Amino acid sequence: MKLPDIPISKLISFVEEDSPFGDITSESVIDPKTCSAVISARQDLILAGALECVQLTEWYGLSVDKVCQDGTPHGTGDEILIMSGSIHTILLLERTLLNILGRMSGIATQTRTFQERVTAINPGCRIAATRKTAPGLRLMDKKAAMIGGADPHRFSLSDAVLIKDNHRVLVKVDEAVRRAKRAGVYHRIEAEADTIEEAVMIAEAGADILLLDNMPPDQVLKTVTLLSEKGLRELVIIEVSGGITGDNLDAYASLPIDRISLGMLTHSVTNADLSLDIMK
Repeated sequence: MKLPDIPISKLISFVEEDSPFGDITSESVIDPKTCSAVISARQDLILAGALECVQLTEWYGLSVDKVCQDGTPHGTGDEILIMSGSIHTILLLERTLLNILGRMSGIATQTRTFQERVTAINPGCRIAATRKTAPGLRLMDKKAAMIGGADPHRFSLSDAVLIKDNHRVLVKVDEAVRRAKRAGVYHRIEAEADTIEEAVMIAEAGADILLLDNMPPDQVLKTVTLLSEKGLRELVIIEVSGGITGDNLDAYASLPIDRISLGMLTHSVTNADLSLDIMK
């Protein structure tokens, strides 16, 4: 899947949020001049957000003299981006650039680590992001996860059908799948199951993806085994979710499943550490 484009208007809004009436500190104490600045990594990371930073710096009239590519690994001290131009503009953008790079690289780094672990155990399984993103940052969070190697899952409620617990309270899950199939043929249909019985019902009703939610690994294995016995396993993509972390990821990866969705990739982000320094 192609990486999403982040609208320049979104990036500009971050700067405007940070400086609604300008940067009064720099304007008060720094004389106008031209200089260069470098953004460097302070830790090992997978770079994400570099493209957005280039777009933003160039929009504000700075020149980009060097930039590394998104998706590449870097270590402490590596130069990520070098820019030149008005010192006031560089200082105006400093925190926004670091926030973009820090959050997106943090997501990409964690994602790459988890995907490599899963691939080593189960080469056919991919991890997936979720809609548990920071409001207003959905595209950036999803893009960062994709750069790290994850499946983005749904970008919005409009992308695919996903029948979850609150839907199932109101409509029996197999009937919900059948209604979704009648509603249209141009979107995939995924349905969530809490029990083995529900999983069989969903597969028999013709869902494209079966989401086993909050099932411990032994129950997931029993479910997949029963689906295989009934000739249903190959008819559905099997995804697991709910309470999956670095501590139990390997146990789920060892199962004969197709996807592991992890809300923690985007709802519990640890920013990567980078710095911006003026070059004397």
